Order: sequence, then structure tokens, then C-alpha cells
Amino acid sequence: MRISALERIAADGGRIALWGWGREGRAAYRTLRAANATLPLTVFCAPDEVADLHSLGDSALTVETEATADALAACAVVVKSPGISPYRPEALAAREAGTRFIGGTTLWCAERADAEGTLAHTVCVTGTKGKSTTSALLAHLLRAGDHVTALAGNIGLPLLELPEAGVDFRVIELSSYQTGDVAASGVRPAVAVVLNLFPEHLDWHGSDARYVEDKLKLVTEAKPRIAVLNTHDARLAALSLPDSEVRWFGHAEGWHLRGDALYRGERFVMDTATLPLPGRHNRGNLCAVLTAIEALGLDAAALAPHAASFRPLPHRLQPLGTRDGVLYVNDSISTTPHASLAALDCFRDRRVALLVGGHDRGVDWQAFSDALRDGVARPQAIVTMGQNGPRIHALIEPLATQCGIALSAACDLRDAMTQAREALDGEGVVLLSPGAPSFGVYRDYVERGRHFASLAGFNPDLISAIPGLGIA
Repeated sequence: MRISALERIAADGGRIALWGWGREGRAAYRTLRAANATLPLTVFCAPDEVADLHSLGDSALTVETEATADALAACAVVVKSPGISPYRPEALAAREAGTRFIGGTTLWCAERADAEGTLAHTVCVTGTKGKSTTSALLAHLLRAGDHVTALAGNIGLPLLELPEAGVDFRVIELSSYQTGDVAASGVRPAVAVVLNLFPEHLDWHGSDARYVEDKLKLVTEAKPRIAVLNTHDARLAALSLPDSEVRWFGHAEGWHLRGDALYRGERFVMDTATLPLPGRHNRGNLCAVLTAIEALGLDAAALAPHAASFRPLPHRLQPLGTRDGVLYVNDSISTTPHASLAALDCFRDRRVALLVGGHDRGVDWQAFSDALRDGVARPQAIVTMGQNGPRIHALIEPLATQCGIALSAACDLRDAMTQAREALDGEGVVLLSPGAPSFGVYRDYVERGRHFASLAGFNPDLISAIPGLGIA
């Protein structure tokens, strides 16, 4: 849906609303106001945000704090912030009454379609784990080839804030909250990458099945020209995409790893062991990046060596430094048990005290427990914390003594770090890889990671900047 369509709806008496006044909501407001200064708008916001909205002095703006089913149903179109689930009862009731819900991603895509309805020179990246690093690495390699490249989306810069300066390529990271918005725009991405699928964000989607369905809308409904998929993910391997050309990464005929060696088919390209990409999963995602670069019509093999100069992203397996013989690693972005297992794999030869737990979204930790039982992961200690800490603790407690793992429970992050240091006794790694969101205690994973850094004795201001956002 284009902005001009919203203007026509408003001219016919339809009500246009924004739901949410975070960064995405503010970006949508500025975009709509830049196009039409007098377009009547309603904003549904939190009570503590009302003063900020009134300070705008916008006479065409109505502010409401109760996004009830009736209030939403009175609107023709609601531009919803990504964090608000469309499966909330009030949203479902309004949709049944005829309200259309879209996101800022929908507006951005619709405004940038070419004559064939395609997001030309654009790569959309999603996946449960690794999408931010993959997006940033893709932008880094394109820029290393002297291509002006935009990097935006879920990684930290709303699409509607992306400058309109001329670019050669766009790299867009999308969460499962946004993939459906691309499909709703009616615009086809030139290239769409799906890395992997694990249970995640169940509180937003309502079920594992719906999470997978929503995530896959980027390729099943948006119908990209070229879909880049992980051959090792069973759910992706089972997909049928008749409207897209599918290119597989991790397949022996394409970009894949043999140990740490990177191959294109039978051609050896480079060793990846020393690349600044922590964990085999990130080095595997380099194969996704190179497959996407080829899908854009470029020489991926020529750009691959530039991965050596990539600067890793903060809060993602980020080594902060060593204090009194203990290395502190910040993996606050970890919000699934699978992410925690991947983090442990990176330090499988070290003594590790793992900090797990946070907001409880009902995600099953059985696979994590099975990995401990089978010896796939074997940390020195595990400290549970947060809302789902007791549930994780109860699940793995029968295994702890059997596996030689020191298991303890903490009341908060400070307490968890104290217990982790004691368990390591001056040698090893304190690894924050919670496998759960931060909500309820911290605003987001960034705030949690910054607190971890501060408690470990490091300056949080020096560890949080995401390099490469915007256009470069």
C-alpha cells in the first residue's frame, strides 16, 4: 500500500492510525507528514507518551491511549509497529470488522517498487539465528567491492529512516514481525535469504507453526525473484517455491564448508578458521552471503577474502575482555536455546560458566537438555536466572550431577555473574547467552548486554555501536 492510497482513503472519510510510538512509529509518522502535512492521523500510544505527541503541535493529529477492538475497528488502515502482534484479540476483532493492518516495512516497499513490481538490487535477509551478522557481512562485502550499499531494517535502522540517496544495493534485515509486511506490500524482493528456522517469539506468533508460517512469508508470499535457502534446514529443504528461482547454500554444488575450508562447488576458495566470525554457524552463513552476492550478478569469489576485515556486531558472541583470568563474552542477542547451544560450541575447549534465562515465552528447552545429556554441550557451570530460570533449572537439574555440571540459580544478573565467577575459580569463560528475551527486567537485549559489560568492569559505551548502518 502506497502513501497515495492512504491519502485517497482519508479523502473518502477513512480513518488512518499509527499503533505504537517507538522508533518505528515515529519513523512512520515523519514519513507520512513529509508526504502530507495535513493528513488526519490518529496515534494509539502509551499514557507516558501523550505529552511527547502533544508537543508536536500537530492540529491534524488525534492521540488515544486505548487501542481497544472498537477503537481499532473505527480505522480503515492501521500502521502497526512491529512489536505489536496482529494476533492480539483486539487486532483480530478489528481485522474481522474490516480494518487493514500494515507496517512501516509495507509502506517502504510499496514506495520503492520498480515498474515490474520488484525491489530491484535489494536483498532481504531473515532467519531465527544469525540474520544480523549475515546482513552486516553482506553489506560489508558489497562495499568492499566499491558498491554503495544501504544496510537497514531490524538490525537497528527503520527502513523509513533510510536516506533516499542513490545506492547500488540495499541489504534489509527482517524479523518474523516484518516478513509478512513485505508480502503485504505486493512487491517482490530481488533476492530473499532465509538462514534457518527454530521456535522463537511464540508469545507474538502464538505457536511454533504460526512462527514458521509468518517467517516463511518472505519467500512463500512475497515471491522473490531468487530465494537463497539453507540446504541443511529440513523445513526449508521441504519448501516448494514455484514462483522463485531457488539457490541453496551449504550444498556441495554451491557455496559450502568442508571443515573450515570454504568451497564453491569443487573449487577451494579460502580457509575460514581465522575469520572474525565466531562459531561455525556464522562461517556457514558466509556461504549464504556469497550465494546472495552471486544472485545479484557479482563475482562472489573475488569478494570473499574481504570477510577477514569484517567487524563483528555487538552483543553477538562478543568477547569483552579478560579480568582476573576470566574472559567475559556478551551474547545477549541469544533468545533461543539453540542460540545458547551454538554459543557453547564456540567455547567447547574452554571451561565455561553459562548464564541462561530471561522472559518466559514458553519455548521448549528439551533440545538443550538433550545436548547436555548426550555430551554435545558440557559447560563447567550453568547459572539460571529470570522468569523462566526455575523452569530451565528444574528440567536440567537431574542431569547436572550426572554430567558434572555445577548448577545454581540466581536472583538477577549481578548474582548470576558472582556465582559464575565462583564456579570458574579464576580460569575460564563467563558466557552470557540467555536463550531468552530480556523483557520485564531490561528494555531490550542491548540494555542487558550493556549491564553485563558494566558488571564485568568494561565500558558499555564502547561495546554497543553497530557498524555500517545506513548508506556507505
